[in-house]
Amino acid sequence: MTIGLQRLLAARGALLPGADAGEETVRAPRVRSSVLFGGLALLTAMVVLLDIQTGEELRLVPLLVVVPALVSVFGTIRQTAGVSVLIMLVVTGSHLSTGGTRGDVLTGISFTVLACCLGIGACVLRIRHATQIARLRSAAVALQRQILRPLPILTDQVLAHGIYIPIEEDRLVGGDIYEVVQSPYGTRVIIGDVQGKGVAAIGAGFAVLGAFREAAIREPVLTGVVDALEDAVARHNVFSAQTGEAERFVTALVLGFDGSDRVETVNCGHLLPRLLHEGAAGPAPLRHTSVPLGLAELSHEGRVAERLDFPPGATLLLFTDGVTEARDASGAFYPLDARLGRWAHRAPYDVLTALDADLDAFSDGVRRDDIAALALRRAVADDPGWPGPTGHGARRAAEVFGGR
Repeated sequence: MTIGLQRLLAARGALLPGADAGEETVRAPRVRSSVLFGGLALLTAMVVLLDIQTGEELRLVPLLVVVPALVSVFGTIRQTAGVSVLIMLVVTGSHLSTGGTRGDVLTGISFTVLACCLGIGACVLRIRHATQIARLRSAAVALQRQILRPLPILTDQVLAHGIYIPIEEDRLVGGDIYEVVQSPYGTRVIIGDVQGKGVAAIGAGFAVLGAFREAAIREPVLTGVVDALEDAVARHNVFSAQTGEAERFVTALVLGFDGSDRVETVNCGHLLPRLLHEGAAGPAPLRHTSVPLGLAELSHEGRVAERLDFPPGATLLLFTDGVTEARDASGAFYPLDARLGRWAHRAPYDVLTALDADLDAFSDGVRRDDIAALALRRAVADDPGWPGPTGHGARRAAEVFGGR
């Protein structure tokens, strides 16, 4: 299970869609009733005293009709209704005690009742909308938990640790994806970011993941895997256009590990990975960046595979733009390379733990995009960052694929 999902589960409990969970999350009072009604009593007393001092020239008590509308923004339905009843009693009593024509009194009382009812109605609508959003968000996060494989993942060639932290807003989740597949040709890895957010982005991401899981096993060369991904996004866009959805593209970094000291990479418009080795950290020296998946028709150049040195003990960090585009209160971007230099000597899991905590502190807990990151290390038995013996990945692949 990823660090991000662990944190979500700890904060929310079981993330299964359901009315009870959503309503409990939304209906829990943000302000204690004793504090709310105590403050209301103090406010009412002050307004009544000021009203008595100003006399007939300036009536202040009728202004209390705005209080239910204010409470409806943060209170529960019961709190808003209770405040409305108290305000109606105070304002009605004020109208009756000050006299005036019957028409003026009835008009004032009717306006008070109407304003209080509107405050209660606004609170009901707010709670209903927030409950629906909570249910949809829980369902979307549960859906992504099924689409994205839990980490860490151990294969014959690599150990992959990772974090995935979905953004929490009304548009629900984004389209960050990752996968690690043990194949007859070694380990294939992808990390990507679908354009846009919401359920449509999840659909495009699922199309890429499905194609990758199949092509990673079927295709002997890495560029063949990427061509299959391009075809999958193109087919998805055709279907999206037929159903009225916007076409999307996907930035992706695809890697192949064959057990040697080098890793093969194809970059489809994605961020450069970072290499951490012997206390130093920096961008991987890759020269070729192709267009994102789904945009191959706009380029006359085919996608090129490069080989990158990946010595034992080194960590290769892959990530999406939720990391580099995180901002602090002043609007400054997260200084990833400067921070990675502090953790270059750490094991992969410790690097991700430090990155997650540092991002949260840097952005003060305000995330504007999904965050996905993978930390990869070669399978070396005497590596302190390696959790156990190797070999089960190839045996499993041989069982499933007939030893191809």
